[in-house]
Amino acid sequence: MAHDHPGHAHHHDHDHDHHDHDHAHGHGHHHGHGHHGHSHAPKDFGRAFAIGTALNLGFVVVEAAAGLITGSLALLADAGHNLSDVLGLLMAWGAAVLAKRAPSLRRTYGLRKGTILASLANAALLLVAVGAIAWEAVRRFADPQPIETGPVMIVAAVGIAINTATALMFMKGSKEDLNVRGAFLHMAADAAVSAGVVVAAFAMSLTGFLWLDPVVSLAIVAVIVLGTWGLLRDSLDLALDAAPRGIDPAKVRAWLAARPGVSEVHDLHIWAMSTTENALTAHVVRPLDEGHDQFLHEACSELASKFNIGHVTIQVETSHGAHACRLAPADVV
Repeated sequence: MAHDHPGHAHHHDHDHDHHDHDHAHGHGHHHGHGHHGHSHAPKDFGRAFAIGTALNLGFVVVEAAAGLITGSLALLADAGHNLSDVLGLLMAWGAAVLAKRAPSLRRTYGLRKGTILASLANAALLLVAVGAIAWEAVRRFADPQPIETGPVMIVAAVGIAINTATALMFMKGSKEDLNVRGAFLHMAADAAVSAGVVVAAFAMSLTGFLWLDPVVSLAIVAVIVLGTWGLLRDSLDLALDAAPRGIDPAKVRAWLAARPGVSEVHDLHIWAMSTTENALTAHVVRPLDEGHDQFLHEACSELASKFNIGHVTIQVETSHGAHACRLAPADVV
C-alpha cells in the first residue's frame, strides 16, 4: 500500500490559502495578503443583510396593510412574496455567519456546508412563494376583484425603490457566493414583481380590465422561476459534492498531470466546502526526489490562485502499482 510510506500523504490546507476567509484564528500562518475579493464575501455583506432585512420587513407590514385597504390582492401577494424573501435573506445571512464558525472536534469543517444547505432552502422557498402567486392569479381569473389603483401604484413604486436598492447592495458578490446570489435574485425578483403590480394597476385604471392583474402576476412568476431554476440546480450540485460550476475538473486534472515528474493522476475529487470555498483531493504518481516538497508547495499555491481551490490534499505514490490503496476497481476516477 503506497501510503504506508511515512510522509507520502500530504495535507496542505491553509498555508497558501488565499481563499480561506476569516480563519485567522487557530492558524498562525494566515497571510496578511490572504484577502482577495471574493474570499471573504460573507463578511462584507453583514451590513447589506442587516439593512436589507430591516427595510424589507418594514415594507412588508406597510404593503400588507395597503393591500387590505385597497382590496388589491396583487399587493397582498407581493407582500407575502416579500415576506418569504425576508426569510430567505435571514437564512442566507445566517449561513454566512455559519461559514465562519470554527471547526470542532467532530465537525472538522465547522458549519461551512450550512451555506450550501441554506442556498438550497432559499431556492425551494422562492419556488413555493412563486407557486402561491400563480395559484392566486389563476383563482382571480374566475373571480376578478375591483381595486383602488392609485394607492396600489404608489405602494408598489416604493417597493421597486426598496428592492432595487437592496439588490444593488448584493450585486457585487453575486458572482462568487451562491447565497449572496440568492439574496440578489430575491431582491431583483421583488423589484420585478413590484414593477408588474404598478404596470397592471396603471393599465387597469385606464381600461378597467380586471384580468390584467392575474396576467401580469403569471408573467412575473415565469421570470422568477427561470432565475430560481439555476440557483436550485447549482445548490443541488454543491450539496451532492459536484465540482463547482466555475471549475473545470478536466483542466485541473490536465494541469496536475503536467507537473514535473507526474506520470499519473487518479482519485481526483473536487467539491465545495461552502458557497465560497473549494477543496480537492488527488493521488499523484511521481518519484520521491529532492523536489518533492517544492512540488507540493507549488501545486497547492497554484491550485489556489489558478482554480480557486484553497483546501488541497495530495497523496504522492511512487509506483504504478500504487492502486492497491483502492478498495475496489469500481472506484477508478
